[in-house]
Amino acid sequence: MTKNIVTIIGACLLSAASIAQENVYPAPEYKGLLFLKNATVHVGNGQVLENTTIQISNGKIEKIGQNLPIPMDDVKVFDVSGKHVYPGLILSNSQLGLVEVNSVRATIDHSEIGDINPSIRSIVAYNTDSKVINTLKTNGILMANIVPGGGLISGSSSVVQLDAWNWEDAAVKMENGIHLRLPSLINRPNPFAAFFGPAPAADPVKRGLERIDLIKAFFREAQAYANEPKHTSTNLKFEAVKGLFNKSQKLFVHCDIVKEMLVAIDFAKEFGMDVVIMGGSESWQMADLLKQNNIAVVLAQMHSLPTMMDDDVDQPYKSAVALQKAGVLYAINDEDGQTRGRNLAFNAGTSVAYGLTKEQALQAITLNAAKILGVEKQVGSIEVGKDASLIVSEGDILDIRSSIILHAFIQGRKVDLTDKHKQLDERYRKKYGLTK
Repeated sequence: MTKNIVTIIGACLLSAASIAQENVYPAPEYKGLLFLKNATVHVGNGQVLENTTIQISNGKIEKIGQNLPIPMDDVKVFDVSGKHVYPGLILSNSQLGLVEVNSVRATIDHSEIGDINPSIRSIVAYNTDSKVINTLKTNGILMANIVPGGGLISGSSSVVQLDAWNWEDAAVKMENGIHLRLPSLINRPNPFAAFFGPAPAADPVKRGLERIDLIKAFFREAQAYANEPKHTSTNLKFEAVKGLFNKSQKLFVHCDIVKEMLVAIDFAKEFGMDVVIMGGSESWQMADLLKQNNIAVVLAQMHSLPTMMDDDVDQPYKSAVALQKAGVLYAINDEDGQTRGRNLAFNAGTSVAYGLTKEQALQAITLNAAKILGVEKQVGSIEVGKDASLIVSEGDILDIRSSIILHAFIQGRKVDLTDKHKQLDERYRKKYGLTK
């Protein structure tokens, strides 16, 4: 009986998700000139340009300046006087499009069975019809790194733009990196020992180190395979990680504590890989060492408790400042399972209260993220020659009170900002005769 009830509830949730936003379509390609005039432009590299006009041609930023001449015919002009223009925000670590309803197994496709799965490609499972996507665009997020989960080596991620018919249209950079999830090296006591007896005698740190040795053995074999001039047979797992050894791909290492990050640095030294720490809640303790080894960091979540009991309760808010001072390349992310990334800008905004400037915080969710993901030549800042992936906000995008996204452009296309939340808001305001 209980199983039947759960199945019925799951079906209802899935049905509710499937009927919303069916009238929202990807924007068609825009050919010709488009202007955003009289804007306050936040470039994304620390600069702010007042009373500036952006000229866009066929989806690319062509000119930026004051008093640019605007033709009278066959152009689109948006007067954004008093408004703020930002680069589209980038979610550096997300399972967007891989998970729709957390409680419904049929809508979850983020991991595979087994520990070593480097040949798994998250991009082919990315669902462009996800109803979560439009709620992110409403908050200024126009691009995301779609990351597989599970196991030790989870597979490859790909960067997508969030206005597409299918994953082929969405892909901006395919297989930009391989994701390694380090075993925990924390020996935590069993909190339920008083009720259920003591934990098993096995040492979790010892087991974690054994699994790390397993990972290293795999990479040593893969490196030997990559160095062979030709192969008698093809090994799909070794083929999937060849890019790590010529640095066409990065190794994204998911870990938090200092001991685990030291292991990540060891990977970088032994195999000559470009390594990025994903999570890095204790990265503030070894910021100088990360800088020395050219290790980038994607901070997982500002709005959270510290990893260790003796850390300052506000340590997650201060970590970005420590990395900024040390000169570490870092990005800020929002990995809350409930908000699904929507609070990205406000995570960055929180760091401003703890020492970052607003432009440094913006850079952590735009240009820095683009550099880490390998797409900085296309997006991440408002510069000539880059894609016109921009957002127009009523006020400060880092401030939850004034961040009202008026327009969003992806590759010069003005995208629809309708989402399920707005539709439900409109529905019940109409039902109960409420006015905004």
